[in-house]
Amino acid sequence: MTRWSDWLDAEAARREAAGLTRRLRAREADDATIDLAGNDYLGLARDPAVRRAAADAALTWGSGASASRLVTGTFALHAELEDELAEHLGQPAALVFSTGYHANLAVVSALADRTTRVISDAHIHASLVDAVRLSRAQLDVVPHSDVEAVRRGLVAAHAADERAMVLVESVYSVLGDAAPLVELADLCEKYDALLVVDEAHGVGVHGPGLVATLGLAGLPHVVVTATLSKALGSQGGAVLGSVALREHLVNRARPFIFDTGLAPASTAGALAALREMRARPELATTVRSRVDALADALGVVAPAGAVLSVPMSSPQAAVAAQAAALQAGLRVGCFRPPSVPDGISRLRITASAGIPEDDWARAVALLVALVKEHQ
Repeated sequence: MTRWSDWLDAEAARREAAGLTRRLRAREADDATIDLAGNDYLGLARDPAVRRAAADAALTWGSGASASRLVTGTFALHAELEDELAEHLGQPAALVFSTGYHANLAVVSALADRTTRVISDAHIHASLVDAVRLSRAQLDVVPHSDVEAVRRGLVAAHAADERAMVLVESVYSVLGDAAPLVELADLCEKYDALLVVDEAHGVGVHGPGLVATLGLAGLPHVVVTATLSKALGSQGGAVLGSVALREHLVNRARPFIFDTGLAPASTAGALAALREMRARPELATTVRSRVDALADALGVVAPAGAVLSVPMSSPQAAVAAQAAALQAGLRVGCFRPPSVPDGISRLRITASAGIPEDDWARAVALLVALVKEHQ
């Protein structure tokens, strides 16, 4: 029998040989590196109004919620954030969670079971993959953005008299492309299925998100999940849909029932960021113009969201380019297997409205040179 210590050593050696070792790197608060790796799309995480709201909430309410929201962990702040999120995204109701990961786990595991057929796009986020596993639902993984494959799955579910759920992202985090939401929503309505749309990369970059922009908000067969940690610059997640859905989650979603409520600072920070986002639509315009210009400079297709992926020849090449960028004062991310659904390693570059114009111009010039050298 293999000892645990030997197994862990062997796993570490295998990762290192494949160029897939991941390491934590702590940052200091005054780090001057230009950050094109994070998800602060609108630059609101360090916005003065947002930081002041978070600080004031901590002073008023304390550092944490201290209990499940069904015990004493629900604050007036939570209700205020949920009301304003629902209004902005055009939904009847919202429920806030401690993370976006928990929001995705909750909505799928509380709605699906062994009698449900889940039809999942091949490129959905790991949180949705884990949610399906937790639900123990029947799973059909269909090719990326293949509407006809989804239709076949829905036809099969309808013929078997099964409840059906379709899982997609509005904007996918690796390729950066947008899902065919209108076509999928029409199919789900026709076959009495539920469409769950993860708007993590859509909200903020596209105002209230692509579901609302495309006129799909508020439809009873369309459910939205969102994160508070990207465009809203805070932490947490939310599920948005009907009042009946919200009540079902409060009563049945284990990631909600057994988790401590979202911390006051994160709740107030997200609320302040939401108000800034609504008052300053030029932030989203800046993000989209920057990512389009960067894509053109690097010779890749512009994404629908704020994250640009640049294919590299190998995991080692991606890591080397990332390290060279950091040495030059520029932080970028990189996607490597198993995080990428198609197995292609990529540099992950995030456009942000919060970066000063001079720094942005310098970053673009550095990236063009680095990609040319390492690609």
